[in-house]
Amino acid sequence: MPKSKVRKKAVYTAPTDRRTPVKVKAAGPSHPVYVVVMLGFMLLGLAWLVVNYLAAEKIPFMLELGAWNFAIGFALMIIGLLMTMRWR
Repeated sequence: MPKSKVRKKAVYTAPTDRRTPVKVKAAGPSHPVYVVVMLGFMLLGLAWLVVNYLAAEKIPFMLELGAWNFAIGFALMIIGLLMTMRWR
């Protein structure tokens, strides 16, 4: 059986005229206040949920909120967790 010919492929090189280099600013570390606020949101959300479980029936405005207390507590914690993505 005859052997098939092997085709050579040309090596791909990206065109230089279509891409312009972009300089990226070097980002420094986050401000210490940012870390305090980030941790504060997470701890405040946790504290909100703990107070909701332990003393919600004794606090009038928490009693009126009902199940929304879970949304408030978890929202505060999620804000803190989202802030961790910007932390350097």
